[in-house]
Amino acid sequence: MQYLLINQLMETRRSFIKKTAMASALMAIGLSEKSFASSQPNNALNKPIVLSTWKHGLAANEGAWKVLVASGKSIDAVENGVKITEADFTNLSVGLGGLPDRDGFVTLDASIMNEKSQCGAVAFIEQIKHPISVARLVMEKTPHILLVGEGAQQFALANGFKKEVQKLSPEAEKQWKEWLKKSEYIPVINSENHDTIGMIAMDSHGDLSGACTTSGLSYKLHGRVGDSPIIGAGMYIDNEIGAACATGVGEAVMRISGSFLVVELMRQGLTPQEACIKAIERVVAKNPNYKDLQVGFLALNKKGETGAFAIQKGFNYALCSKEVPNNLIDSKSFID
Repeated sequence: MQYLLINQLMETRRSFIKKTAMASALMAIGLSEKSFASSQPNNALNKPIVLSTWKHGLAANEGAWKVLVASGKSIDAVENGVKITEADFTNLSVGLGGLPDRDGFVTLDASIMNEKSQCGAVAFIEQIKHPISVARLVMEKTPHILLVGEGAQQFALANGFKKEVQKLSPEAEKQWKEWLKKSEYIPVINSENHDTIGMIAMDSHGDLSGACTTSGLSYKLHGRVGDSPIIGAGMYIDNEIGAACATGVGEAVMRISGSFLVVELMRQGLTPQEACIKAIERVVAKNPNYKDLQVGFLALNKKGETGAFAIQKGFNYALCSKEVPNNLIDSKSFID
């Protein structure tokens, strides 16, 4: 009996030492035991699942869902989904139908990222219908991550993309000409400055991917690039933790590396909703004029949990999963 008691005490001591050593090691690299546990593989309860920003995300989700429901890969789903929005010539914030810059040119940005942390992006590219697909080719066929301007267009044409005619959509031309009368740059909340479709998805294998594509802030200076093609700003994926994407005024998102921040907050143990709230609080703290801005974040973790939060009312997003049919959800906001 005495021997058994001693043996149990020794086992307890060994377990204590092991846990203490683990905690010390985690503290040394800036992680808590809670965040370490959250980074470990787990079985998502709600997969496959796809989320995308704004009302146009409903149609995009349908395209992505066709891939996901057939046990396809999340990277194929997000590309397929946002291509639907890029091809919608009536959409004034994404694709060639988008509102132009101050000089009347439509310039496009896009990024894509898979579960292996491979990523690609294009920025300030013109006359290409599907910049998201060019971004994927940058990821898959080059040692680079970002190509811009004329070089991005040359790469696209060399890989079989067609050069589209530079022509504004009827509605975009009408609004641009009206804007030229005063040439005042005062974006309207939830109108001219929700310049993105961001999409994040988890497939039936539990792998995450994301895509982001935009025609940029309307009436921007020629050459302006926003957060959408910047990995870690407009979109970020960490297959151990989760995924996030952003929408709104890109400059405010870039100042805090917004999507990367959301994922890192989830790594520390926050839920997707808590992470989105904290990120918006950071945007507010860094931008004294936050009442004149709109920024929103979407997040998804490896458990299939989701979150969304914005500065202003009016931000909504589309969600589709095996448990929830494709639907539009109004996000909560900092300014209620």
